[in-house]
Amino acid sequence: MAPLRLRVDGRTFRDTQNREVTLRGINVAGDAKFPTSPDLPSHLPDRFFEGDELSFVGRPFSIDEAHMHFSRLKRWGYNTIRYIFTWEAIEHAGPGRYDEEWIQHTIDVLRLAKDYAFYVFIDPHQDVWSRFTGGSGAPIWTLYAMGLNPRAFRSTEAALVHNTSPDPANYPKMIWSTNYTRLACQVIFTLFFAGKDFAPKAIIDGKNIQDYLQDRFVGACGHLAQRIHEAGDLEDDVVIGWESVNEPNRGLVGWPDLSVIPPEQKLQKGTSPTAWQAILTGSGRSCEIDTWEFGGLGPYKSGTQLVDPKGETAWLPADYDDSRYGWKRDPGWKLGECLWAQHGIWDPAKDQLLKKDYFSKHPKTKKRIDYEYFTNNYFMEYYRRHRSAITKVYPSAIMFCQPPVLEIPPSLKGTEDDDPNMVYAPHYYDGVTLMTKKWNRYWNVDVFGLLRGKYMSPAFAIKVGEVAIRNCFKDQLSAIRAEGADYMGNHPCVFTEIGIPYDMDDKYAYKTGDYTSQTLAMDANHFALEGSGVNGFALWLYMTTNTHEWGDLWNGEDLSIFSLDDTPLPLQPKAITSSGSTTSLRQPQHSHDPTSPSYSHSRSNSSSPVSPQNLKATLSTPSITSQKSTTSTPASLSTNPGFRAAEAYVRPSPICTVGNVTSFVFDLRNATFSFHLSSSSPATEAAPTEVFLPEFHFPRDNVDVQVSGGKWEISVDDADGEMGLIQRFKWWHGAGEHELTIKGVRRRQGVKFGKEEEEGYLDQCPSRCHVM
Repeated sequence: MAPLRLRVDGRTFRDTQNREVTLRGINVAGDAKFPTSPDLPSHLPDRFFEGDELSFVGRPFSIDEAHMHFSRLKRWGYNTIRYIFTWEAIEHAGPGRYDEEWIQHTIDVLRLAKDYAFYVFIDPHQDVWSRFTGGSGAPIWTLYAMGLNPRAFRSTEAALVHNTSPDPANYPKMIWSTNYTRLACQVIFTLFFAGKDFAPKAIIDGKNIQDYLQDRFVGACGHLAQRIHEAGDLEDDVVIGWESVNEPNRGLVGWPDLSVIPPEQKLQKGTSPTAWQAILTGSGRSCEIDTWEFGGLGPYKSGTQLVDPKGETAWLPADYDDSRYGWKRDPGWKLGECLWAQHGIWDPAKDQLLKKDYFSKHPKTKKRIDYEYFTNNYFMEYYRRHRSAITKVYPSAIMFCQPPVLEIPPSLKGTEDDDPNMVYAPHYYDGVTLMTKKWNRYWNVDVFGLLRGKYMSPAFAIKVGEVAIRNCFKDQLSAIRAEGADYMGNHPCVFTEIGIPYDMDDKYAYKTGDYTSQTLAMDANHFALEGSGVNGFALWLYMTTNTHEWGDLWNGEDLSIFSLDDTPLPLQPKAITSSGSTTSLRQPQHSHDPTSPSYSHSRSNSSSPVSPQNLKATLSTPSITSQKSTTSTPASLSTNPGFRAAEAYVRPSPICTVGNVTSFVFDLRNATFSFHLSSSSPATEAAPTEVFLPEFHFPRDNVDVQVSGGKWEISVDDADGEMGLIQRFKWWHGAGEHELTIKGVRRRQGVKFGKEEEEGYLDQCPSRCHVM
């Protein structure tokens, strides 16, 4: 049996040469959240409820366009793809009816990803369950199976859905995420993870709704895994693993009191009902509900609002035709009535709450339930089922385990679930920037520290000054990684989502071309990743159709590093080589030349298919050329803003390291990359330590290299695969401790500093955060 292209070795990844691999990843692509036919971004209402008659073939992009996107991502230094797909894409027509055409398209796209030598792990993606509950993920028939009527969600506010909003252009930013604490999602996630305990009457096709839904979802994932296996040339070569499910949620499991909002519910925006109020409005009753806004210091109560469904309910009517999808609902589960009323939680005749603590303890054991109990029991029950379905088909699959976001991980260390092929896959976002759509250089909050009770008072969690903020991000990521090791055991940690909003400051950058805020925020997040000791990340997001007007075409979000309306980072590689321990390469810097063959506009007017043969002529940016340059035209370098903060995410990083990575960091302001490693054996001629070295920061004619020993070479090649040139630093060093420093060209594009620019971030950063 051939050695695995990527394997887990304790808390690191290793390649076939036993070098440590650092995963530098990107989520591909946001387009996968909605169908191609009809092409239905979240701001369009047309044919929205025709959930059975659609197709996702062509997501995340067409075969003709795949080379363009993969080559671009490769040239930006990414070696890993978190491949997004939704349950709806594969099983939208009904239970057990798989879309084989979409599956074949997926296999074809994965084969092309193989040409670029990407590591791909598959992400069964969901956000607040489904497009029909305001997010993405599950097909519409799952809502009908649970007895819910998605057409009534707007009037009852059981879910806030962009597609049905009367004013989609002014849909409140990030309000979609509040759907986790509205009726539809509270019902759905409770039933999906814990229906057997809390909704024993919900029987369909002879099994509880929990087993019915999990069997169908896990079955769909297993079917896709089987088809990928049958393709014969994808497992291990390009597909290296599977994630469990994106951002699982407990629903109402462990809710201490349905009549109040629990203190751990930190996100409140717009109307913010208690679970009891959501139950009432979901059954057609009117309620006066508190409204909240998100300000500079977090959420605050702004008033109240009457929500009056005028008798319309979020539950399917009693005369609903249940035969449409072929299932048989148990007579004990009555349509036309609230499922929670059928379980005695409240009395619809008196509108009286009878069991406000119904979800706070296990119905049989009476044991008190909290989020940690949910994760260790209900989530892990699902995870084991999902893992079994995948590894039955693909035994060597690396399993990316993603517990609920920012919750305590499951206690797996030393148990049979302490799988040596498992990866801890948390998410992290700077919530202050994400919710306010502003980069605040003056203060931020240690959210993770607050959640874990690190501070006697919330005031101590406030970090003052940009250096303290950056260190605080790093400390939070470090703490999340360490917590994963404490609870789950010795495994790699990969942040499978992290990113920033681009539409900051009322889209100031789109009006001026000044991406200062975005560059600072993106750089701070990458500084945190580099300093936290994690094994990799997958940046959120790459969106092929992002525009300034509609962002990522989904719920008003705008986190894509690529946009059709922005200028791509100008790069044009030309191979150079040099060797020696401290040799510097310094040549006159060339200027930006619009007449150069390497110069192009941000959009291509060609409609012809893209193939490896015509890729160079077709690509819309010189930064993604797929073959070696044969021209002596100077590199295109610019100090103008407008590159969508690309200078912050196109940054150097270890690719594969002989021995172990000790530390690495890129000082953007000083264009200086520092790297430390430890190796018990010397690098061989065939397998040196390799670093991705982007031409924008390190042009071929202007770099300064200092190494502790050995020889090195800078070259532009496609050594990883048949496609996708990148500039890499190759280093043949001896055994022992080694360090490397590479200095490139300091620039100011999109970053307007005063005197402090003369000092790099690394010089400013102390070992601890400052607190106010």
